[in-house]
Amino acid sequence: MSRRTRGAPAAPGPSRPTVSVCRGCCCGTPKIPGVDHAGQLARLRTSLDGCATVRAVECLDACEHGNVIVVQPSAEGRRAGGRPVWLGLVNDPDALADITTWVQDGGPGAADPPAILELYVFTPSRRVREGLEGGGRG
Repeated sequence: MSRRTRGAPAAPGPSRPTVSVCRGCCCGTPKIPGVDHAGQLARLRTSLDGCATVRAVECLDACEHGNVIVVQPSAEGRRAGGRPVWLGLVNDPDALADITTWVQDGGPGAADPPAILELYVFTPSRRVREGLEGGGRG
């Protein structure tokens, strides 16, 4: 007979970072030309499958920084001091590759981002930040 208690919940799986990709009024639209918006989202989903949750969200109200991606830490990353990182002007494949590599390594609190990503980091208003942490607008 097993020592495991019947009906006991299974051990929780590892937590994962969450990558929120703005796809609202400006981001992900022809208003930002020269970007394969659908391809960008598909590449993130494929590259991060199994190591992060990737979600498209409605307008994050930071249109001047479009395309916006927010990388939220895993539970472990948050315990280590990681906080959501807002990245703007993510309009080229190299930036997307750097974000992908960082998230694969663990993301905020678990791994240092590539130095080049400092060029993309911005701080949104508190109202906007709280909207995302509360589930976003979408």
